Amino acid sequence: MPDPINATPAPQQVSARSAKLSASLFNYGNIAAVAPGLVLAPYILLAQPTGMSMILLFVLMMVPPILWFGVSMVVYALARHHPDPQDGHFTQQAAYRFYGMFGLVIPVGTFYGTDWRLWILTGGIVAAILIPWSLLDLRRIGRMHWQDTFVTEEHHA
Repeated sequence: MPDPINATPAPQQVSARSAKLSASLFNYGNIAAVAPGLVLAPYILLAQPTGMSMILLFVLMMVPPILWFGVSMVVYALARHHPDPQDGHFTQQAAYRFYGMFGLVIPVGTFYGTDWRLWILTGGIVAAILIPWSLLDLRRIGRMHWQDTFVTEEHHA
C-alpha cells in the first residue's frame, strides 16, 4: 500500500486558453473602464448639457474607472502570479498603463478645481491613450503562442 504522506501530488494542467484569457483580462478591464469617457467626453464638451442630464453623463463617465480601480487590484493579484510567466508580464504592463494614467490625473487634476471642462477633457485624453494601447496589447496576446502549463502543489508540514 502506498504511503500517502510521502506521495507526490500529480501535476495540474493550466490550459493555454486559460492563460491567454487571464493575460487579456486587465486590458479588457482598462477598455471597459475608460470607453465611456471616450464616447461621452466629446458629447459633453460639444452639446454642453445642463442640469440633471449633465450630472448623469458625468457620473456615467466617472463611475466605471473608479469601480475598475478597485476590481483591478484583485484581477492583478490573481493574474500576476499565474503559473505562466507571460501572463504575469502582460498583466503587469496593462496595470502600469492604467495606474500610471490615473496616477497622473490625480496630481494634475488638483489644479482643475471645479472646472468640469478640464476634467471631461482629461478623461477623454486618458481614454484616447489607454484604449489603443490596450487594443495593441490584446493583439500581441492573440498572436502569441500559448502552451499548457503544469503546476505541482507542494505541501509543507
